[in-house]
Amino acid sequence: MPQQRWTRRVQDIQPFHVMAVLARARELEAAGRDIIHMEIGEPDFSTPEPIVRAGQQALADGRTGYTPALGLPALREAIAGLYARRYGINLDPSRVVVTPGGSAALLLISALLVEPGKKVLMADPAYPCNRHFLRLVEGRAVLVPTGPETGYQLTPELVEQYWDNDCVAVLAASPANPTGTLLSQPELAALSACCRRLRAELIVDEIYHGLTYGVDACSALNVADDAFVLNSFSKYFGMTGWRLGWLVAPAEAVPALEKLAQNLYICAPHMAQQAALAAFGEAAREICELRRHAFQVRRDFLLPALRELGFHIPLTPQGAFYLYADMQGLGGDSQQLCQHIIDTEFVALTPGLDFGQHRADQHIRFAYTTSLERLEQGVERVARALQSWPAC
Repeated sequence: MPQQRWTRRVQDIQPFHVMAVLARARELEAAGRDIIHMEIGEPDFSTPEPIVRAGQQALADGRTGYTPALGLPALREAIAGLYARRYGINLDPSRVVVTPGGSAALLLISALLVEPGKKVLMADPAYPCNRHFLRLVEGRAVLVPTGPETGYQLTPELVEQYWDNDCVAVLAASPANPTGTLLSQPELAALSACCRRLRAELIVDEIYHGLTYGVDACSALNVADDAFVLNSFSKYFGMTGWRLGWLVAPAEAVPALEKLAQNLYICAPHMAQQAALAAFGEAAREICELRRHAFQVRRDFLLPALRELGFHIPLTPQGAFYLYADMQGLGGDSQQLCQHIIDTEFVALTPGLDFGQHRADQHIRFAYTTSLERLEQGVERVARALQSWPAC
């Protein structure tokens, strides 16, 4: 079918390159190869059993119909309770918007804040879908080059340098994908103050909150009550396929968000919302905390192991489950190296091309979302692949 039939926005939105890596991995698996998956940002742990039981009970009880567009009142209250326990924030549940995954929260924010031609600043590297949501609403992402000197995060100085009259918002992520770095409370406060000076909206992706190691993450709401903050049940709570997230918005934005939700997706899945109520119980919390410890053990193995192989990782990530490794010293470019590693040693990795433009061809993202044993095997295989890598 001729490509010109499709809209310009579809042509401008780039594919999620990691999905092509996954497709190649599945192809090799179908041919009988043993693939070690370090490409996908999906925990290898299944959903905690108390949450699964709650979902099964919801099905048995016939909880399969529509819910209010903003989410079940009980779930919105439970999410507000999480902010009280974790951050000491007294959050009105009416400001919580339950969404079909964190992606839907980003879609709502984009539709709410961004007029055609307007811009949103975000770090480069960053999660790729963020900029594609903006393109969908005819907005533009301004990718701000960042490096280890700023923790791969935006700073007030960078925001002011790249800001112009067409900009309307700043999007940050803490912990960030692909780097795993955090914004501290003083850094969030400075970024919030900068946004106020510029009359910019502050949007903060906190999807990896709960998965931090040796440090507690600060919420943007601790320093900026007017920020738009999104989160998800996918990462810490291990509910990726349930497609459930949430957005905390200023009170005055909620009616408009409700209208958008009604029209875009009606509501988040009822069964998933019922199941998520169990995520806040003690039994589920204990399981999630054990898994957080397991992720830290994996990070503490993989980080020095990759450095020993010649990957340059200047910062120790404080959260999420990724290492963003500079492979410039190994020669070639990251896409070619990832292709070589999967074709010769059957380890699937994500090239930096997915995450932006700034030195993307020199970086690879390693996801430690598989077991420690498999990570050990993966490192051995990557070491062998580097021995046959022509650029070395």
